[in-house]
Amino acid sequence: MRWTSILAIYLLFWAMSVFFVLPFGVRTHDEAGVEKVPGQADSAPANFRVGRFVMRTTILSAVLFGLYYANYVNGWITADDVAFIRPPAD
Repeated sequence: MRWTSILAIYLLFWAMSVFFVLPFGVRTHDEAGVEKVPGQADSAPANFRVGRFVMRTTILSAVLFGLYYANYVNGWITADDVAFIRPPAD
């Protein structure tokens, strides 16, 4: 596999991992006991830590990509294993 393919697939895993990690560890102002700014949404996070968020996303995407790459090298699950709809035999 080329390094450009590895990078592209890893970035896809990273973008997917963002949505998995985003809801964890977020507390609203009501939950944190902090006063809200006028006009602020009730669901806005009280203290969003970008560094921690990026680190969690990077770790999760590295683990998922590692599993993907191990499967790619070892061939544990192939396209034939997940083909549920097969054309009729001739």
